[in-house]
Amino acid sequence: MHGCHYDKGTSEISSAPTGSSGQTAIPPGKPLSANTQTLNTMAGLVQEFAPLKNICGFLNAFHLYADEPTRFVEAHHYCASVNEDFRQCLIYDSNEKDARLIGVEYMITPKLYETLDESERRLWHSHVFEIKSGMLIMPKPPFIPESVWEIAENKEMEQIIQLYGKIYHLWQIDRGDALPIGVPKLMTSVTEESEIDGELLERIKERDRKFVADFNKKREMRKGLKEPEIHPDADQCKKKASSSGTSDVKGLPKKDFPTLAEAAAPRAVQ
Repeated sequence: MHGCHYDKGTSEISSAPTGSSGQTAIPPGKPLSANTQTLNTMAGLVQEFAPLKNICGFLNAFHLYADEPTRFVEAHHYCASVNEDFRQCLIYDSNEKDARLIGVEYMITPKLYETLDESERRLWHSHVFEIKSGMLIMPKPPFIPESVWEIAENKEMEQIIQLYGKIYHLWQIDRGDALPIGVPKLMTSVTEESEIDGELLERIKERDRKFVADFNKKREMRKGLKEPEIHPDADQCKKKASSSGTSDVKGLPKKDFPTLAEAAAPRAVQ
């Protein structure tokens, strides 16, 4: 992430690629042949992968489906800072070498967020609760002392807590899909305490055991982090439709949430 002050993916501990259902699915196909492996190795030696080399941050959190907030997926973020106001993350289902690419997340500063129109702003989420609750972590490499890593992690959280994120997942792994099926799904983050219960709480604890972390301890350590004011249009994509035609998020009408086609439609330049 910002400043590239820590190594990505150096943790020896891996996590199972599962979602809220706990299911896993391996993409269909033959194992890599010796010939393909050789070609891949040679290509890796001679080709330049500049965009990937810009990745300098490994984060772990849980994403909720915006249209079905009871469904969630563990998300492994590999992020790069494009500039001081814009970051981009590749989302994988694990930190293993053969992890599946399941989505992308963009993060922007309040300055850029304010330039968006209202309907677009509603597709973005804040990171305040995700960080203050201890859910968002920066997995510690095994060779770094805990005290040193806590300082680095908190410095990173001080920056991310200011940012707004927009996530699309391409692969609904929590359903056990063996391939990325259907249209991309808008995702969001946990934004309130009532959402951390039941299966999600158990999955967080499981994640913590694998990465030798403790989200409750991080919650205590992050109490002193300054909370930015969250724009009223943020965190509005999460909804549970009711028979009255309103969502359960501040009573917003369903029509206020654009469909994928509406969100993707080109807008006139102002």
